[in-house]
Amino acid sequence: MPQRFIPYVVGNFYHVYNRGVEKRVTFMSRRDHERFLETLYYYQFSDPKPKFSTLHRFKTVDFEKNPKIIDIVCYCFMPNHYHLLVRPLEDGAVQEFMKKVSDSYTRYFNTKHSRVGPLFQGAYKAVAVETDEQLLQLSRYIHLNPYISGLVKNLVDFAYSSYASFIGGSTSLCAKEPVLEFFQNRGKYRDFVEDYTDYAVSVSSFKEQLIDSEE
Repeated sequence: MPQRFIPYVVGNFYHVYNRGVEKRVTFMSRRDHERFLETLYYYQFSDPKPKFSTLHRFKTVDFEKNPKIIDIVCYCFMPNHYHLLVRPLEDGAVQEFMKKVSDSYTRYFNTKHSRVGPLFQGAYKAVAVETDEQLLQLSRYIHLNPYISGLVKNLVDFAYSSYASFIGGSTSLCAKEPVLEFFQNRGKYRDFVEDYTDYAVSVSSFKEQLIDSEE
């Protein structure tokens, strides 16, 4: 199904997501998850910067002197799909960022796992966030994904989402303020997410409120 046109507006928020072609697993190891995270980190900054393929010790490289083209507010990498909440900071940022991330990670994955062809199911999907309430609900949905899917019983045990950084840790990837500014402290955000776990599992419409049901 072709992606419907989204008129991306600088400063607005968007839920961006995609899954593996034929619903295949797209993250097969810890290193795959780390590589995707590095790819997101690298391409959020504008050029010039060292070529991605030449970087071996990613944590020692500082790109933050370069302006960002996009903010990544939160994320979650599930075995066969990913979710991102992003905010473009310049025109064309979402399209440029997602194309480079997808192309780069697909090249890495295909080389590592001896395969050819597309890895993700067509173009990424994007949904505009229209209200503050939707922004908060979406961040909660993204962070609840591992629990809803039965991968973990404790959300902080899931290593491949931004949730731990929201409730107490730190990360150079996420611009968390647009969500956390609505809460008195990080503990209140944790309550906001975790008090909803059982209800989220029991109510199938929770997912349908936020993303296409085809996922």
